[in-house]
Amino acid sequence: MAHLIDDDMIEYVGILAKLELSEKEREEAKKDMGRMLDYIDTLNELDTDEVEPMSHVFPIHNVFRDDVVTNGDDRDNILKNAPEKKDGAFKVPKTVE
Repeated sequence: MAHLIDDDMIEYVGILAKLELSEKEREEAKKDMGRMLDYIDTLNELDTDEVEPMSHVFPIHNVFRDDVVTNGDDRDNILKNAPEKKDGAFKVPKTVE
């Protein structure tokens, strides 16, 4: 089925895409858009009833690991490097008034 793209459609798409097309470019764009829509119609003819939908081309597995504490709570040793500390934590300068 041949899709005919009219001048109004090309003008609208040009406005959305912020394009200024010459008359020759508009004619080429009309032909290209028609061919694209024809190709989509061809793809729609495929029987996809038994095809399971997918969200990604490749199989994705959860690559995150469980959080495991390996160094424990060494707070006192860590706070030895702090220029200032308050209530068992680093004290940082106020950045918002």
